[in-house]
Amino acid sequence: MAEVIIIGGGIVGLSSAYYLHKKGYSVTILDKGDLKDNCSYGNAGMIVPSHFVPLASPGMVQQGIRWMFNSKSPFYVKPSLNGKLIGWGLKFLKNANAKHVERAGIPLRDLSLLSKSLYHSLADELKADFELQDKGILAFYKTEKAAEEEGHLVKKALELGLDMAALSAAECAALQPGLKLDVLGAVHYRCDSHLYPKKLMDALLNYLQLNGVKIMPNHEVTRIEVAEKAINSVFAGNMAWKADHFVLASGSWSAEIAKMVDMNIPIMPGKGYSFMEPEPEQRMQIPALLCEARVAITPMNGSIRYGGTMELGQINQKINKQRVLGIVESVPKYFPDLKPEVPSMDKIWYGFRPSSPDGLPYIGYSHKVKNLIVATGHGMMGLGLGPATGSLVSELIAGEKPTVALGIFSPSRFN
Repeated sequence: MAEVIIIGGGIVGLSSAYYLHKKGYSVTILDKGDLKDNCSYGNAGMIVPSHFVPLASPGMVQQGIRWMFNSKSPFYVKPSLNGKLIGWGLKFLKNANAKHVERAGIPLRDLSLLSKSLYHSLADELKADFELQDKGILAFYKTEKAAEEEGHLVKKALELGLDMAALSAAECAALQPGLKLDVLGAVHYRCDSHLYPKKLMDALLNYLQLNGVKIMPNHEVTRIEVAEKAINSVFAGNMAWKADHFVLASGSWSAEIAKMVDMNIPIMPGKGYSFMEPEPEQRMQIPALLCEARVAITPMNGSIRYGGTMELGQINQKINKQRVLGIVESVPKYFPDLKPEVPSMDKIWYGFRPSSPDGLPYIGYSHKVKNLIVATGHGMMGLGLGPATGSLVSELIAGEKPTVALGIFSPSRFN
């Protein structure tokens, strides 16, 4: 039985382990933490075929510059002479154009639709209720400018065969009858779904542990030994770990591990924040995106999760309360009945989204070592794209033709 070592135990790593196990491989997961608090737990739980426009798009450059001067804004890049950040930023600028957006649309759509289908299969196979629901997402806007931008998105989505519809304020109110709205309108991303991340991750971990997948928490990879252009061993937890195949799925830490095999994988951690509040009245039925504020709101597990912000910089454990305050203050502007309180520090979750400079994940074989597959860089769509990525990893290792064409996601595209 061929052996596979997966470096990283987030949704991409666990999904890879799941599909590799199903194909008969012996799988070991090495994770630097305890697998209980990574990005796969605290996110908005959204599966988003609607997000076929990558972060690197023309409008983000001008908008990002404006936001940088507001401490409560949705997007922030801490000014720095850090060479890594400067290099990432230059690559972002190079890719933030209409041609890139056009080229990325179909591959991102296909990856998301594959994941959505796989999530339904997972719910059946795991016999788990992780609150998977196909109610779509309502993207609310308050300004004519946002309405126009969303209108363009709808037009392109329909061309790609995705189900979306622009709604008036009255039509929005009919879909969310329990909540007062103060909006101009919304686009209903009917093609989207949502789930409760913690229940999903717990179900996957439980299945893998019961079925012989070896999971090693607190095993940070510190060195990789290469011989004849193949990984011979990875060193973690004072041990050398050997396998036939290796998968790099370490999220925002992937770039540093890639350097151990002389690979350049540009990734910047995009820190995001979220918090939850009980919602006993269950007024919100459909997840929401607040377009101008870039805030996500998802009903889950009898509560509501509020999340947002993208803070690019070095990995750090500091909580910027101003970023959280920006989320809190934006919500009543759209939903006057929803007035989340500023959470105490111990109630604030944060995680680091692994962001590539062109807004696309890295999925495919390393060009440096022949037995390493890279599966990282999913940005804000890690949960949404996790099962598809894991399934594609298993197909690559098994020598099968990938279900989705992977050329645009090549890990060597910046080399």
